[in-house]
Amino acid sequence: MSLLALDNVAVSFGGVAAVRGVTMRVEPGEIRGLIGPNGAGKTSLINAITGIVRSNDGTIRFSDEEIGAFPPDVISARGIGRTFQHVELFRAGTVLDNVLTGLYRHHTYGILAAAAGFGRARRIETETRREAESLLEAFALLTLIGEPVRDLPFGIQKRVDLARALAVRPRLLLLDEPISGMSEAEADAAVVTIRSLARERGITLLVVEHNMRVMMRLAERITVMHQGAVIAEGTPREIRDNPMVVDAYLGVGEDHA
Repeated sequence: MSLLALDNVAVSFGGVAAVRGVTMRVEPGEIRGLIGPNGAGKTSLINAITGIVRSNDGTIRFSDEEIGAFPPDVISARGIGRTFQHVELFRAGTVLDNVLTGLYRHHTYGILAAAAGFGRARRIETETRREAESLLEAFALLTLIGEPVRDLPFGIQKRVDLARALAVRPRLLLLDEPISGMSEAEADAAVVTIRSLARERGITLLVVEHNMRVMMRLAERITVMHQGAVIAEGTPREIRDNPMVVDAYLGVGEDHA
């Protein structure tokens, strides 16, 4: 059974079709790439999967449950997480605060227990901080643990965003341009970390990224969208050599679909 199953999904805005009849299967544990030129509909598709917009047609199933009509908070609780093209962090909070917010949703003790400092609550708090620090270490952020996010360069904020997204412990994580704003060295390191942590934690990834060099290293299979529809799917090598994909990308720069 596929973890994520899309059948003939369509999304329109004011009569303009952003997504047209997309059918796709993402298997458990897979790292799937999603690419396409400007206006291809990739982010609109992710927004439909996560409930930010409502699909106009078709079905979206996660773990064999139809989720197309669910609001974002319910979809998130089912185990789908995401990042955004432009980071959505608590800018006044520290690097540590932001990662802890992802972990706190898993706490199972009550407010009174936390306020009284009961043993179980104290133990969970300690374990939570340890997990947060482990994620920060993986993304080379430990030295910035107490820094306010608003004071950090965009590329570093993206690494904080990735750490927080993984802290939520999703079953499926949708990454929308996760390495934008990073240097080449930072991007390479982030790819290694993302792949390693996804494998270690059993997280399935669906990744939108315009950096083809990175996508070819990260993804196991790639789906290509153009003008709202899927035009190709295959291994990185198959996609690289597909003439339809080459034609779709001719003269195209950064992708903000």
